Amino acid sequence: MDTADWVNRVNAHIATILDNQRATLAHLGSDVTAFTDFAAEMLRGGKRFRAQFCALGYATGSSDLPDSLWDVAAGLELFHAAALAHDDIMDKSDTRRGIPAAHRFFEQSHRDQGWHGDAEHFGVSSALLFGDFLLALSDLAVARGFRDHADRDASFAARLEFDQMRLDVTAGQYLDIVEENAWPTVPVADALPRAQTVLTYKSAKYSIEAPLVIGASLSGAAPEIIASLRAFAVPLGNAFQLRDDILGVFGDPEVTGKPVGDDLSEGKRTVLIARAMEQLSSSERDELNSELGSSTLSAADIARIQHQLEKTGARAAVEALIDSEFDNAMTALKSSSIRQEAVDSLSALAQRVVVRSA
Repeated sequence: MDTADWVNRVNAHIATILDNQRATLAHLGSDVTAFTDFAAEMLRGGKRFRAQFCALGYATGSSDLPDSLWDVAAGLELFHAAALAHDDIMDKSDTRRGIPAAHRFFEQSHRDQGWHGDAEHFGVSSALLFGDFLLALSDLAVARGFRDHADRDASFAARLEFDQMRLDVTAGQYLDIVEENAWPTVPVADALPRAQTVLTYKSAKYSIEAPLVIGASLSGAAPEIIASLRAFAVPLGNAFQLRDDILGVFGDPEVTGKPVGDDLSEGKRTVLIARAMEQLSSSERDELNSELGSSTLSAADIARIQHQLEKTGARAAVEALIDSEFDNAMTALKSSSIRQEAVDSLSALAQRVVVRSA
């Protein structure tokens, strides 16, 4: 499958969805069309992994992708953008994909136009609604794709998977903010399994498993194929998020689109941090806990914490876990009865997902 061509087609379809929505809202004036304008800017970036996995899930049953799949793939990307907008509010992130996070964009818009009131509160309120706007567009797109799909039973199965994905990621996101606040009451021994649960439900399942299974369900894939895809997707999704956690601390801002050490400033309680905490003394843990989530971390502070994560072996342990999860995913894929062409495409995309430049 030519995934580059598929990404181009999905990008064009997303642009069409936003153009149509801009025309629909035009009578309300430029204040409202700012939503679609910023959505177009925000959605210009991204690797479209979810759209690609959706297509490859379908390709396990047929190499002839229907037009209805464009809407479903675009809907998955719109859902992802909505999740990022809401996530950035909770994390108090300033940037996303090299541009201002949604709440910062709307905050600055308030200031630029000299409006009355609290610019920061306006930014957060607007970004909440912006995320909801993207969720609505996502639901419209997937509903249209499922409606236009020829197989009614397959559409219903895919819809159930889409709905479960939304529930899972919402629960995972809540667990994420719980961990950022509950850590003083969590024993060190419990931190790692709790971080792994967040990792799986906040990102891994919705980034890879759900798009794959949605696509495969639409193709009418047999239950054993769906089971094989889940066995492949969950460890791959874990490896994907673990790589993100590494990049969130050690990544190059030119690659990640976010400041270096951003996860440290946001106080993310990731597997990487949990691994380090296991190796630190009580006083060292207290010091690291006092620094995580601080908005005043300097470049020197971040460099020192990075060194600590290296010295404790936490980074190496996570890299080893990435390798292990990736191997588990590839073993599941190669032992499946999925047709070889689809296996080859999934293997290539899996490699791209996990081996990303820092």
